[in-house]
Amino acid sequence: MQNPLSYQIPKIFTNFQNLIAAQSTRLGGVSKEPYSSLNLGKSTADNPEHVLRNRELFFGGLGISSDRIVLSHQVHEDKVLVADRPGNFEGYDAIITNTKNLFPAVSVADCTPVLIYDSGKKAVASVHAGWRGTVKEIVMKTLQTMESHFGTTASDCFAFIGTCIDECSFEVGQEVADEFPEIFKRFDKNKQKYFVDLKAANKAQLMAFGIPESNIEISDLSTILHNDRFFSHRLEKGITGRMMAVIGLK
Repeated sequence: MQNPLSYQIPKIFTNFQNLIAAQSTRLGGVSKEPYSSLNLGKSTADNPEHVLRNRELFFGGLGISSDRIVLSHQVHEDKVLVADRPGNFEGYDAIITNTKNLFPAVSVADCTPVLIYDSGKKAVASVHAGWRGTVKEIVMKTLQTMESHFGTTASDCFAFIGTCIDECSFEVGQEVADEFPEIFKRFDKNKQKYFVDLKAANKAQLMAFGIPESNIEISDLSTILHNDRFFSHRLEKGITGRMMAVIGLK
């Protein structure tokens, strides 16, 4: 891809030469406002031809063939797909595979993308963790599924928690705040609202599985604070594009 700002490459994975992993931004595509410009979401009202071209730009720029992608219609639940072939599936918010040249991807626009690489068993995971999925511990369940299917061990795992809505922007009501432990939320007396830290909550699940903190990278960017580079469903009131996070072995 020509525009280096079109994607984030996690530093945590750079030592693994056969691994491809990235999160897209909103830059470097062909879509027009309000989906400008690298909208990868077919669920939006964007021109489908523009979305298809954007996907070609993003995946092609990473050296991934578009017919090797695994996607699912996400439903904010905790089901994990064990994939052995490309395609579009329904009802999964996490996808794992140990098949080479297969690239699980998730779609986000404020929710937290989590990419995991098991360097021992050569397996990968792509996780979509919104607040509901985070509460349901989808990251932990993904790792447990990798453990049961592939023999994954925590010490071999590396993880990237991608760009999403940050704690300072994720204002929630009492009913959502009640779903989270105290350590992941902050009450603002002036606003009389809670703020939830999705990055920290998902990091805790990675570490609870046993992944060393040194093997975890967290994006320091925010879909809200850096809306010029990332789509935000909340800030743009639902009329916006979608980014993707993808991982796989060549």
